[in-house]
Amino acid sequence: MPTKLDSSAPHLAVPASYNGPFKDWGVVPTMIEGESRTSGMIISKGPNGESETGIWICTPGYWNCHVTSDEFCHFLLGRCTYIHESGEAIEIGPDTVAFFPKDWRGTCKVHETIRKVYMIR
Repeated sequence: MPTKLDSSAPHLAVPASYNGPFKDWGVVPTMIEGESRTSGMIISKGPNGESETGIWICTPGYWNCHVTSDEFCHFLLGRCTYIHESGEAIEIGPDTVAFFPKDWRGTCKVHETIRKVYMIR
């Protein structure tokens, strides 16, 4: 299956097994425990920066999470638990789809390195 990021409709075949190149995006700045490192790639970005689609990878650790824009996620690999500030636990595994609305707050504990396809608007 072809991958074509410079297309009129950028697309990536088999994102769960795609080997990059991925850019190192550093350590999650709101760590509670451990040191979750992130990396990824941007597949497409809106002309005025109003939207972004890409792949995000995060290693194990525990951190505070504040979603600053609506974000749709399709988790491809790994396991993690998001806990909303209300106490609601959201268990994430491979093939989980989630929508985090702007200003969602809580924590994230990554148990096994996660990889997701995301769209932020």
